[in-house]
Amino acid sequence: TISSVERARRTPQPELLVAVDALLECGGLLASAAEDVERAKTRRRVRHPEWFKDYARLEQEAVELHDYSSLVLPGLLQTEAHANVVFRTRQPFLDAATIEQRVAARLDRQQIFNRWPPPFTTFTIEESILRRPLGGWNVHREQLEALLRFGALRGVELQVLPMERKEHPSLGGPFIMVTPKGKSQVAYLEVQHISRLITDPDEVRILAARYGSIRAQALTPEESLTLIKKMLGDR
Repeated sequence: TISSVERARRTPQPELLVAVDALLECGGLLASAAEDVERAKTRRRVRHPEWFKDYARLEQEAVELHDYSSLVLPGLLQTEAHANVVFRTRQPFLDAATIEQRVAARLDRQQIFNRWPPPFTTFTIEESILRRPLGGWNVHREQLEALLRFGALRGVELQVLPMERKEHPSLGGPFIMVTPKGKSQVAYLEVQHISRLITDPDEVRILAARYGSIRAQALTPEESLTLIKKMLGDR
């Protein structure tokens, strides 16, 4: 086992790292890597539903991504606790193993923010979503704080569409515009776990124009983050 690990033919298990650390008196250096190995194992367990795999692949190749959310927070911005509530309360109910896989897959998608250069991403979120304390206040507070961190990332613009607006350019529901590297922009729709990838240029153009109208009616990124901070302070 030791020989295989040293020659990079085998990944060391967390238990081995902890045991060797103690035996060789490494002062926690090897033991600290056990958590990284465990996270890597989780990533290998990532499984997207069949209907979502095509979009997930495009998302990982994206140089631009624009998300309008009207009912639920974008998966790319969800915390582990929030995502767990989303999948745990879904009906019909999912078993524990499937929930674990779906949450891990959702968190794994956030790797795109760690790329260099990062994709240019914009998120326009209905204020009503932020007003719903999904999972209770503790889960919701953690999620709002996470939105502030995401909104501060380079290449990310987060906007909130206020509930007080008297007109709305997209009452037909949420959608995502994604531009994979070296490819044309496409759109993605998902309603009640029925998904559709739109590649027709005319349909894509219409949705892109609609997204521009949505952003124009939303608060600016700075105003949006200020609103989220106020929501945290009001509690």
